[in-house]
Amino acid sequence: MKKIHFSEIEGRSSGYLVLLGILGAIVLVSLGSAFYMEHNGHHVTGMNNQIAWGIPHVFAVFLIVAASGALNVASISSVFNKTAYKPLAPMSALLSIALLAGGLMILVLDLGRPDRLIVAMTIYNFKSIFAWNMILYNGFFAIVIVYIWMLMDRRMEKYKKPVGFAAFIWRLTLTTGTGSIFGFIVARQALDAAIMAPMFIVMSFSFGLAIFLLVMMAACSWSNRPFGDALFGRLKNLLGVFVAGVLYFVIAYHLTNLYAAEHHGVEKFILSDGGIYTQMFWIGQIILGSLVPLALFYHPSWGKSRALVGLGAVLVILGGLAQMYVIIIGSQAYPLVLFPGKVVESSFSDGIVNTYNPTFAEFGLGLGGFAVALIIVALAVKILRFMPVSLADADVDPHHK
Repeated sequence: MKKIHFSEIEGRSSGYLVLLGILGAIVLVSLGSAFYMEHNGHHVTGMNNQIAWGIPHVFAVFLIVAASGALNVASISSVFNKTAYKPLAPMSALLSIALLAGGLMILVLDLGRPDRLIVAMTIYNFKSIFAWNMILYNGFFAIVIVYIWMLMDRRMEKYKKPVGFAAFIWRLTLTTGTGSIFGFIVARQALDAAIMAPMFIVMSFSFGLAIFLLVMMAACSWSNRPFGDALFGRLKNLLGVFVAGVLYFVIAYHLTNLYAAEHHGVEKFILSDGGIYTQMFWIGQIILGSLVPLALFYHPSWGKSRALVGLGAVLVILGGLAQMYVIIIGSQAYPLVLFPGKVVESSFSDGIVNTYNPTFAEFGLGLGGFAVALIIVALAVKILRFMPVSLADADVDPHHK
């Protein structure tokens, strides 16, 4: 493999400025949405006393999970010493911290009292998984920034692998913590499962790589930099493996719940009687988010079309959002089982399926997280040398002839 050279993008074209303008407008809408909800109160959203985590949390958790997975390409290059992925490592690390920043922006603005974040940053209750995640998120920023330094400064070459290994362990821990937030909620029938932690890890691989593949396709196309078929094929096939992995864990999760009689009610709700949640699960998550992308990635003809592979990556992202919707909102919609084996009815919404109708403001805040992440990436590649000059097969594929 030839020596890889990196450079900034020019960033003076009208297309680049239009992209920044569109993303900036989305961020302004997001900030306006946050102000509107903060100023008017909780009642202007679709959330209520039963469903306290809405669409903003769906977007936020998706981005946080994807942030860990976006670092996977850099980990493959440094920790597992896969030469072909090394030119992609700086962009992988950059995208990971950008996605985490976007996700945390949503969470902070969705708290209702963003100033209370100071309490969470200064007073730690180590019996709370939320307190653990405060440490994990801040630590992720710190270690990935150091990792980027090791990747981009040739004088630090000897430290690249140990720092990369530390980042690899940290991101697995971070995603385990995020999955455990839900797995530790024993009051919710749909969430009380130890499999949540490893399932979130595999989900992060899938979501993060899908976003990374789309970002690299767009960046190389818009800056007229070659993206060889060999490396593209590796990323496409790897994404397919991760999508299949997520599907496996989803099947294992539901089969395990169906085996336990106490979970038959919530399983029936999600799999057949849940209305929008059942539709999101089967149509959004399973068919469009898993089966169709797998067909596009591995079909002998479709898998060679970059447009169709890109479509598959988009479907993986949309399917991931559908999966988060089912996990986060569907679990809250199903009534709490206060007295197992008994029917509980009251005027306080006990024993009934809770309703949730998201508003435009909630979607506006959620989409702002994506826009913030992409703005960080767009500005960073203009200022610093994150982008390889060429990803042509002759330059990055050690087996190219």
